[in-house]
Amino acid sequence: MKKVCIIGLGYIGLPTAALIANKGFKVHGVDIQESIIKKINKGKIHIIEPGLDKYVKNAVEIGNLKAASKPQKSDIFIITVPTPIKNKKPDLSFVESAIKMIIPYIEKNNQIIIESTCPVGTTEYINEKILKDTNLKDNDIFLAYCPERVLPGNIFFELENNDRIIGGVNNKSTKKVVEFYNKFVKGKLLETDSKTAEMVKLTENSFRDINIAFANEISILCEENNVDVWELVDLANKHPRVNILEPGPGVGGHCIAVDPWFLVSSNNKSSKLIRTAREVNLNKEKWVINKILNSNNKTVTIYGITFKPDIDDIRESPSLNIANYLQKIKKLDVKIVEPNISKFQKEKLNLDFISMSESKKRGGLHVILVNHSIFKSKMKLHLKNKLILDFKGLLK
Repeated sequence: MKKVCIIGLGYIGLPTAALIANKGFKVHGVDIQESIIKKINKGKIHIIEPGLDKYVKNAVEIGNLKAASKPQKSDIFIITVPTPIKNKKPDLSFVESAIKMIIPYIEKNNQIIIESTCPVGTTEYINEKILKDTNLKDNDIFLAYCPERVLPGNIFFELENNDRIIGGVNNKSTKKVVEFYNKFVKGKLLETDSKTAEMVKLTENSFRDINIAFANEISILCEENNVDVWELVDLANKHPRVNILEPGPGVGGHCIAVDPWFLVSSNNKSSKLIRTAREVNLNKEKWVINKILNSNNKTVTIYGITFKPDIDDIRESPSLNIANYLQKIKKLDVKIVEPNISKFQKEKLNLDFISMSESKKRGGLHVILVNHSIFKSKMKLHLKNKLILDFKGLLK
C-alpha cells in the first residue's frame, strides 16, 4: 500500500486526502492547526463540502487517514497549502514552509507533487532546493506540478472526473506522477512540462476573471442606461456564439480573485488586459457600496457573505468586503444573514448576524449579494413589499 503525505488539510487538501484514502492509499495529512488535526482524527470535518463528512469518517474508521502536525516518510508528498496575495504579489511562504517541512523525510524514488497555485518557474526552483538540501541527484526524485481545478460544492466529482494537467521537471517525473493520478482520476491526464502547467492554471483563472469583468462592466452600463441587465444577458446569450457570465458584486474565491495577480506581478508590462479585468472586478465592490449608501437608508440587511452560493468559503469574498465596509459606518444599522457558515466562523468575524426570520421583521434596505439556494426558495415571499437591491438577479 502506497503511503501519501499531504501538507495542508484545507479546502483542497482534506477532500484529496479523504478521496485517495478511500481508494486504498495510506494517507498522512499534515496541518498546523491543532483543532483541525483533532477533528479529522475523530472522523469529523472543519469545512462544508457535500460528501466530505462521509469520506473523512470512513477513511479514518478504516485506518487509511490520520492527521498530524508533522510529516512522515512516504512514497508520495502532495503540497496543497494556500498561496495568498500580499500587495498584489504572490506570497509563497506557505509553499516554502511546506517544502522545508518535508525535506528531512524525502528519500530516493519519492514523488513530490505541488498542487498549490504558483508563479511560473516555482517547481524548477523547488527542485533545485530539494536536490541541494537533500544531496540527492537529478532523477533520484520525481517532482511535478499538477494544479487543482475543482469547484467548491462539487469537489469530489471534479477530483475524479476533471482532466488534469501534469507537468514534471523532466519527462520521467511527468510519467511517474501520471501513474499515481491514474489510480483515482477518471479524466484525461494531460502531460506537459512544469512551467506550462503552472501557466495553464494562471491562464484558466485569468480567462474567467476577464469574462466576469465584462459582465460586471455591462451591469454598470445597464444601470446607467436604465436597462435590466438580467434580461439583457439572457437575450444576448441567445446568440449562438455569445455566452456572457452572470454579473455580481465582484469576484471572490482562492483562485479567480488571486491567480491573475501572479501573471501581472511578474509580467507587468505585458498583462494590461488581465490587470484591467482585476481592477474592474475590484471596482465593482466599490460601485455596490455606493449604490447601497446612495439609497440613504440607515437600516441595511445583507444576504450572503460567502464568495459563491451554498458553501462556507469566505476567501477573497467581495460580499464579505462590502459587509465589513458598511459595518464600520457608525450611522448605519447593518445586519447579516448567512446560513452557510458555522457559529465558530461567525464568532471570528466582526459582523452582526441575524436569522432569516429576524431579517423579515426589519425595514430599510435589503441587499442580496449571494444567491444561496435557501434564499432562492424563500426570498420572493420573504421580501414582499421591502426595498431591495438585488445584485445577483435572484428575484428575476
